[in-house]
Amino acid sequence: MVAEVLNAIREREIFLVTSHARPDGDAIGSALGLALVLRALGKRADVVLSDPVPVIYQPLPQAKSIQQASSLSGSYQAAIILECDSLQRTGLGGLESAAGIRINIDHHASARPFADINWIDTAASATGEMIYKLARAAGVALTPEIATCLYTAVLTDTGSFCFSGTDDHVFALAEELVRAGADPVSIAQNVYFANPESKMRLLGAALSSLKRSGPLAWMFVTQAQMKQTAALEEDCEGLVNYALGIAGVEAAIFFRELPDGRFRVSLRSKGAINVARIAERFGGGGHACASGCSLAGPLPVATQQIVEQFQALQQTPVEIL
Repeated sequence: MVAEVLNAIREREIFLVTSHARPDGDAIGSALGLALVLRALGKRADVVLSDPVPVIYQPLPQAKSIQQASSLSGSYQAAIILECDSLQRTGLGGLESAAGIRINIDHHASARPFADINWIDTAASATGEMIYKLARAAGVALTPEIATCLYTAVLTDTGSFCFSGTDDHVFALAEELVRAGADPVSIAQNVYFANPESKMRLLGAALSSLKRSGPLAWMFVTQAQMKQTAALEEDCEGLVNYALGIAGVEAAIFFRELPDGRFRVSLRSKGAINVARIAERFGGGGHACASGCSLAGPLPVATQQIVEQFQALQQTPVEIL
């Protein structure tokens, strides 16, 4: 399949690169890495996202070149869509008519073949790993800039090399990216030790709501708490992992209230519970150890719906307090 993607690239000159709304490290690292690969091949590549680049990823090479837009203007000979199960997942209007051929590159278990060319590899640790394979197939040298973007993608999408599926090939890839110029220390400093104060205050609010029943823990933040802490949407990223970090907890849930009263739900697992199966039942998806979905409120109803699905999977009672 990588050959088919590469042939489509070689036959065209002007590319749009995009990924999902509320981009994470894999979305941004892969998009920037792919754009650099395309430019190394002599192509024009614009990276356009519907949401801004989170603060912790702004130090990445070429991050300032990313365009933020709610809809596309201009036309492209091809659109390469990363980490999405549909065009709608990008949050970009006009994508259907702005590009000629559409290429879907994804590694999620919930991936769907919605494009003209669909390269889906659920064995890949991150979409960034797939971009690495594309660069190798194209004969593009791994520059420090490309390596930095792809290392960030792999680091974040493996949960800092903690999620199940992290094996020798993932570390071999990380080693090669480091040898190509990715600095693991500076990347980790930017991703994990450069959080805004608002995120830490929001974490305090979330932890104050922490509840646990056996192997399951969950917590939430409200819109009022978001405003009180002056938190941005991106400040919610990774908060669920603090609940998952409790000894004996196998899965964790984080509920974030949206302005319309719905709740964004982040699901995490240490490996014993496949949270993607739960997310898919509510129209979401992702990885076995990291998935998400959205639910209508109020919070007690949303909590009960999710927790009941965990209970059904585990066939053990979960007390909702």
